[in-house]
Amino acid sequence: MSILVIGSTGTIGSLVVRGLAEQGAQVRALVRQPGKASLPEGVQAVVGDLTDVASLRTAMTGVRTLFLLNALVADELTQSLQALNVAREAGIQRIVYLSVINADKYPEVPHFTSKHTVERMIDRLNLPATVLRPAYFMQNDIGIQPVIEGYGVFPMPIGATGVAMVDARDIADIAVAELLRRDRAEGPLPAVTLDVAGRELFTGESATAVWSQALGRQIHYGGDDVAAFEAQLVQNHVPPWMAYDLRLMMERIQQVGQIPADGAVQQLEAVLGRPMRTYQAFVAEQLKKA
Repeated sequence: MSILVIGSTGTIGSLVVRGLAEQGAQVRALVRQPGKASLPEGVQAVVGDLTDVASLRTAMTGVRTLFLLNALVADELTQSLQALNVAREAGIQRIVYLSVINADKYPEVPHFTSKHTVERMIDRLNLPATVLRPAYFMQNDIGIQPVIEGYGVFPMPIGATGVAMVDARDIADIAVAELLRRDRAEGPLPAVTLDVAGRELFTGESATAVWSQALGRQIHYGGDDVAAFEAQLVQNHVPPWMAYDLRLMMERIQQVGQIPADGAVQQLEAVLGRPMRTYQAFVAEQLKKA
């Protein structure tokens, strides 16, 4: 029986596919176009789309375990609910779903509320699933590195409450561990929810300080202006609906932060058997690549 990875070509999904393949798992990767994705040897590509129920049914035939990651799209909620319903039809009783940290505390943010609704479905229907709730990805800051280095400004308006940034590689490693734990169990395991976050909380100012230290020169925090943030996204050809969604997210980050539950990081490190990666190490790694 296979593990089906939905969202297999993105930042997290591609790492999950590779990690599972390295562990000798039988992996299927859902792709939209045949031959376009570069997959590890032995991984089976299955063509499908979350908007196409028939293709989901085909992809899930003979599947034992499901990893569901849905990209930020306008109809994310419909796509995710359809995928889980088709999984139920197929008798899949081993699921790992990638949500977002504090999903229940961001009611006005469309993609957070979509994920929280999916979490509610998992809970109400007693689906045997691991819900992973990652915080802000460190890899988000790869896109702003040219601004930081070229203009001396850290432009992400994450505010002063605190964000427990997490490396995407750690998220993927935890997802792989949970997929294998469920897949190798004799029967369905109880549902569990894990906040996936780093050890240290970062504010706009403290994240900026990491870059200043790493570059050996003063970098300035760009401030908390979310309207300017939205306008910059649109200028960079981000769809207006998405830019507004991300603006709302930043507003909420400034208000409540992204803070894991007590003991969450220790639980993650027990799963991994090592410490979580740090933002300082991530920044140093990115500067070496530049």
